[in-house]
Parts: sequence; C-alpha cells; structure tokens
Amino acid sequence: MTADNDRFFGGPRPLGAILPRLTRPAFKRRSPAGAQLMADWPAVIGPALAAVSVPKRLSAGTLTLACSGPIAMELTHLAPELIARINAHLGGTPVQRLRFVQEAPRQAAIPPPRPEPQLPARVAASLTEVRSEPLRAALEKLARGVYRTRG
Repeated sequence: MTADNDRFFGGPRPLGAILPRLTRPAFKRRSPAGAQLMADWPAVIGPALAAVSVPKRLSAGTLTLACSGPIAMELTHLAPELIARINAHLGGTPVQRLRFVQEAPRQAAIPPPRPEPQLPARVAASLTEVRSEPLRAALEKLARGVYRTRG
C-alpha cells in the first residue's frame, strides 16, 4: 500500500459523503440561500438600491437588511415588490418578511475603468470579414472579454 492510500480508510470516499461535514459549520452561520442572495444582491434589487442597502441575515423567513433610516422607509413601501424579486431569484418562498436595521451608509469605491484590450491582428482581421454588423459587434465584444481576462 502506498502512503496516499493509507490516509483513506478503506479507500477513497465519495465527495457526497464528506461534503455535509465540511459545509455544516458554514451553513450554521449563513444559509445557502442567504449566501447566494448576498453574492447576487445588486443583480436582484438593482444597483441603485444595492448601493444603499446590505443584506445581513436570512433566518426563518425574515431577511434582515442594513440601511439608513430614510432608505428603510422607502424599502418598506417597496417590500412586496422586493420580496417577490428576491423569491423569484432564489426560487420558492424563502423570504416572507423584511426587517430593517439602521447602519451608516457605506461609501462604495468605484474602480477606475479598465482599458479596452487590444485584439490580436489575426482576430481583428477575421472580424472584418463578418458581413452582419450585429454579429460582428457581438463577436468583437466576446473577443474583448476573452482577451481582457488573459491580460
């Protein structure tokens, strides 16, 4: 037997057998739906409201949001629409109520725009051969995205 096999009692185990033991501590602190909501918050409620509110906790159907006092009043009026958006994003009805806690507004640091990447000559040349303008624009946008991540 090799040293690698010695650390597995009875051989390798399926990932599904050890995953609950690894994720249980994290899910005690935050539910999976709450973690997903916190990660996708700007996409769920829009950038304007996401800039002035922060989801803090999702527990027992209540989503706790941190925001300043005047914003809490506005969000209270928008609560049915927000709950519908959140539940549509998460699937099901994990959120039934919103609870607001007062917190000083955070100052979002806006990163400077990244310069557009230069496309390689052969890619730019092949784009000029595409006759359809919408297709050429879509392919150029895709190429810039690909070369942005490589730079």
